[in-house]
Amino acid sequence: MKIATVGDNCMDVYLNLGKSYPGGNPVNVAVYMKELNEISSYVGVVGNDKYGELMINSINSKGVDTSHVRVLEGATAITEVALINGDRVMGNYYEGVLSKFTLTNDDLDFICNHDLFHTAYWGKTENYLCHIKEKNIPISFDYATKLEDSLINKTIHYVDYAFFSYSKIDDYIKNFMKDIHSKGPKIVVVTLGNKGSVAYDGKEFIFQDIIETKVVDTLGAGDSFIAGFLKGILNKSSIKESMLLGAKTASKTLKYFGAW
Repeated sequence: MKIATVGDNCMDVYLNLGKSYPGGNPVNVAVYMKELNEISSYVGVVGNDKYGELMINSINSKGVDTSHVRVLEGATAITEVALINGDRVMGNYYEGVLSKFTLTNDDLDFICNHDLFHTAYWGKTENYLCHIKEKNIPISFDYATKLEDSLINKTIHYVDYAFFSYSKIDDYIKNFMKDIHSKGPKIVVVTLGNKGSVAYDGKEFIFQDIIETKVVDTLGAGDSFIAGFLKGILNKSSIKESMLLGAKTASKTLKYFGAW
């Protein structure tokens, strides 16, 4: 199977460690999918600075296709991160050349030669979802914690697999998932941090606990869950089996610094 991930990337700069790691939801999902033995491509833009070069080289080193990553004049996006007791605390974000990100017709033709399209809240891809949908390419979208954002209503009817992040299972999130499902997605998934995850397919809620492991850094755990889940779905596994694969993939990510 071939998955195209499209949109934002950023360098996660750990100020208290003096280290930098490449990341961003679409980048991370592409890398994790490759590690799960699927074919993956990342489409985006970087700056013509040291971070842009590091981003492309790092993604390439993982075997991800970067033939449609463009280099623009300016700075690569960065997020300042502090690590406190194993939890990442996000600081300032500098968007850089991502503010100029667009897809060309060539990019769209390339993307539509894949089996699944994945993007995220900061990906700036909302204007292209209609074209992707018309080509019958399944669409996965990670809305992160933006449960009340206007972008949801602009995009959700194009989305097949909708991902969100929340803190716990309660009536609010259950009703939210039912409402989102009614607007188009086949499956709505909410990751709950150390409380596991829950999916809704229009008939029932399916729960998955975390896989216990020593936590070094939580960065990328949600993205690796998404990759594991999507691999399961692409390979015709059940929702429960796909969620378990997502949890197993996330547990591996928690064991090291950086997303990958």
